[in-house]
Amino acid sequence: MKGKIVLVPFPFTDLSATKRRPCIVIYERVSDVLVAFISSIIPKVIGPNAILIKPGDPEFAKTGLKKESVVYVDKLATLSKTLIFGELGEVGKNLKKKLNKAIRKIIKI
Repeated sequence: MKGKIVLVPFPFTDLSATKRRPCIVIYERVSDVLVAFISSIIPKVIGPNAILIKPGDPEFAKTGLKKESVVYVDKLATLSKTLIFGELGEVGKNLKKKLNKAIRKIIKI
């Protein structure tokens, strides 16, 4: 499941509600997944904690996303696998490398 793009009820940062969002599975445990938030609202400046996924990218079709999107590797949530509504697609080799690099940068302590 790691590297899959799934639909989940992603929590707002204040935990007031959730919204069904596409996310990338970063890590999988027996009954849980760690996911990174994906948004189709593209900021003017893409920071170091975000990865842009463009329709022109050769791996875009594999993702199952409908339009240009950004993955925020600093917006993570651990959720039960039972909350997964469905699977859209998966990330390709090049996108995995970019994600791993960005995640390593934010995880260092």
